Amino acid sequence: MPAQPAGAPSLPSLGGKKRSYRERVADALRAALIAGELLPGEVYSAPTLAARFGVSATPVREAMLDLAKEGLVDTVPNKGFRVTEVSEKQLDEYKHIRALIEIPTVVELARTADAVSLEALRPAAREIVQAAAAGDLIAYVEADTRFHLGLLALAGNTHLVEVVGDLRGRSRLYGLTALVKAGRLLASAEEHLELLDALLARDEHAVREVMTRHLGHVRGLWAAK
Repeated sequence: MPAQPAGAPSLPSLGGKKRSYRERVADALRAALIAGELLPGEVYSAPTLAARFGVSATPVREAMLDLAKEGLVDTVPNKGFRVTEVSEKQLDEYKHIRALIEIPTVVELARTADAVSLEALRPAAREIVQAAAAGDLIAYVEADTRFHLGLLALAGNTHLVEVVGDLRGRSRLYGLTALVKAGRLLASAEEHLELLDALLARDEHAVREVMTRHLGHVRGLWAAK
C-alpha cells in the first residue's frame, strides 16, 4: 500500500484501531460524502479529489474503489466516480435500524461500562463540539464516528460495531450546512458530552432520552434534503 506522501494532512484513525493510509483516505472521503461535501449525482475524478484533500491521486483512486464496493459511489469509465443517491425511504430504514441497535446497547452501557473507558471518549466528544463551533463538517463527521463507534465498542460486540459503521457510512447528512448557518449544530454536538455525563452518572433514563433525541436529529434534521 502507498506510503503517506510528504506534507499530506494527518488523516484520522476511526473505530479505535490502526488504519492503513489508504483506509484513512477512504475515511476522509467517506466523511466528506456523509457530510454532503460531495454531492449525490455528481462525478468526481481522482485527481480533483486528490487536490482537494492534499494527497496523491493513487490512494484516492484506490479508496474510491473501496467506497464503490460499499455502494457509496459508482464508477464512471474515463471520468471518475459518481456519488450514489439515497432515498428518503432508505434514510428512514437506516435510522430505524440504528435506533433498534444503538439505544438499548448504549443504555446497557450505563450499567456495564467502566468510568475510565467512558472518560476516554471525552476528547472525541470535545472534538465534535470544536468542529461544530468551527463549522468544519468533515472534522465533525470524523470525530462523531470515532465517538459513536468507540462507545458501541465498549459493549464488546465487534459485529454490532461493523453493522452500525456500515449504516452510518450509507447515510447522508445533507442538512449539516444548514444547521451550521442556523447556529444549531453546536447544540447537537454538545449532546455527546451530555450523553457521557449521563452514562457516568449511571442514569439509564437520561441515557435513553439523550440517545433517542440524538438519533432523531440524525434523521429529522441532518438528513433532510
